Amino acid sequence: MTLLTDKVVVVSGVGPGLGRSLCLRAAANGASVVLGARTESRLTEVAAEVRDLGGTALVVPTDITDDTAVDNLVARTVDEFGRADVLINNAFAMPSMKPLGRTDFDQIEASLQLTVLGTLRVIKAFTPSLTDSAGAIVNINSMVIRHSEPRYGSYKLTKSALLAMSQTLATELGGQGIRINSVAPGYIWDDQLKWYFGEIAKKYEITPEQVYEQTASKSDLKRLPEPDEIADAAVFLASPMAKAITGHTLDVNCGEYHD
Repeated sequence: MTLLTDKVVVVSGVGPGLGRSLCLRAAANGASVVLGARTESRLTEVAAEVRDLGGTALVVPTDITDDTAVDNLVARTVDEFGRADVLINNAFAMPSMKPLGRTDFDQIEASLQLTVLGTLRVIKAFTPSLTDSAGAIVNINSMVIRHSEPRYGSYKLTKSALLAMSQTLATELGGQGIRINSVAPGYIWDDQLKWYFGEIAKKYEITPEQVYEQTASKSDLKRLPEPDEIADAAVFLASPMAKAITGHTLDVNCGEYHD
């Protein structure tokens, strides 16, 4: 699989789950990868895995809520590779898991600053380079935009704003040859979710396997997607195979929600 051969892919928001998979799947598809996030030690670990695959990785510790840090991310990318071809935005704030009526405004504002305005800051900064390369942007959203379940209100508010922004930017930047799409994952079967299901199992005195089965039963495929499966969808949207697709949201949830 070489959908991104010789492409320079910038990933903002590199965590141990999906962020890691986005970097590794991009590298496995032939890309050089620029890793941007706040925790340098985590970036270094994932970069080492990229290099183990035979790929090229550049680590740039970045706080996307800071203009100077984002400008440095662009400068380091262009200095090292001469351009950026793909931007994948994965940074987000953890949801409060409280009803909106009990969610602090400070928490909502912090979430919007990171997930929405931080993403916009990165997109604006990379727009000149992406214009030169007729590049692609993929924003990682969430299946929360498909439902209104209790306690997800602040998260849905933020991710809905991210989706609206993505659609508007697809229109605004399309004339410059830049494509912008979104991936909306469902539950992602990674270490964080495994821990969470373990906590639920303790609370209700059942097994983690039962929690998984009950959750997965809501989906058509009766399972939960794994990080690499989400990343593969992002790689596809970033690749030339999707060169006529923009302003689109691709749901990757094993059929839990249909749009």
